[in-house]
Amino acid sequence: MASVYDLKPRFQSLLRPMVGAMASAGITANQVTIAAAVLSILTGAAVYHWPSNPRVLLLVPLVLFLRMALNAVDGMLAREHDQKSRLGALLNELGDVISDAALYLPFGLVPGLDLRLVVLAVVLAIIGEMTGVVAIQIGAARRYDGPMGKSDRAFWFGLLALLLGLGLAPGWWSSAMLALMALLGAVTIVNRARRALGAAT
Repeated sequence: MASVYDLKPRFQSLLRPMVGAMASAGITANQVTIAAAVLSILTGAAVYHWPSNPRVLLLVPLVLFLRMALNAVDGMLAREHDQKSRLGALLNELGDVISDAALYLPFGLVPGLDLRLVVLAVVLAIIGEMTGVVAIQIGAARRYDGPMGKSDRAFWFGLLALLLGLGLAPGWWSSAMLALMALLGAVTIVNRARRALGAAT
């Protein structure tokens, strides 16, 4: 199944001139990683405090797009501008999981959304990321297989927030969307584990 992650190379090509300017200005990959996490946490806090406010929900897709851009930027700064570090690797993995939990769990407080499905989707997402990282421990590369990777979650949660923010009342469709995200999250765990085992040395 296709994943939004497959679009990453094209997205990076668009960002490359800006990344070069940022590196020349002394901006580091770790600073960008932390900024993306802080942005997600603040947005999640806003949803937590005002879960019924459509304006807050409409912010979510914009923040998710910006976060996706920042995540691409920090990786490019690290790889292409000699900024790789152990601290950076740690911040990158922890930042993604913390950001997802902080930004997506408050959706469970939005009136009409099923809290259980929101929590299930987020828990499976965290397990999926852990599976991708654990692949390194068995001699494989870090796994990013879909169909519900980080970028895919951003797309679906962003779409959910957009529809709710535009006034569409939650109901069977929102429950079906969350259930599908949870199901694809479980498939992602299996895919990453299976392919990690197949690639292990």
